[in-house]
Amino acid sequence: MLLWKNDLIQKCAGAILLGFFIFLDFEAHGQRQIYPEENPPLKERLYFGGNGSLQFGTITFVEVSPLAGVMITERYSAGLGATYQYLNNRFYQNGDAHIYGARIFNRFNVLPKIFLHAEYEALNVEVANPIPNTTDVIFTRDWVPGLFAGAGYFTPFGERGGMNFMLLYNFSYDNRRSPYNEPYVIRVGFVF
Repeated sequence: MLLWKNDLIQKCAGAILLGFFIFLDFEAHGQRQIYPEENPPLKERLYFGGNGSLQFGTITFVEVSPLAGVMITERYSAGLGATYQYLNNRFYQNGDAHIYGARIFNRFNVLPKIFLHAEYEALNVEVANPIPNTTDVIFTRDWVPGLFAGAGYFTPFGERGGMNFMLLYNFSYDNRRSPYNEPYVIRVGFVF
């Protein structure tokens, strides 16, 4: 029951933080303004960023997920990203895991600060495979796909940089193989 309460508190705190940033008003607009008549060079249309996580204690979790994107039109961008996660759960013997992979994404700005996001991700994880007619399990490494779609909010910092808040749904979620606890994923990251 204590775990449930902490999980609920974390989700409520995340929702309050997201609401705070949604109602903040900044003068700047989206990630990068691209005007078709200007035809800017590629280096001016590129953006970089990513997200990361740190948790230390009985359960240690470290994540680094850089990304690179390009504004193709004024409202549409696409890009690539990589992910590395380290998990160490001290409740279990040999409870550490290394997860790595890549993703491609598409983003369409519906409004200057609100965008739709879709991505395909493939993560290499240790998957539990039950042995037939026994209670034993063997672990093998396998590529687990994820097809995400959702929406996000961009809070700009200056002309090019800012912070992204996204709520995504994994349409290919498999609760036995996925490294995510549920099909809904909340991401917070930075771009510059």
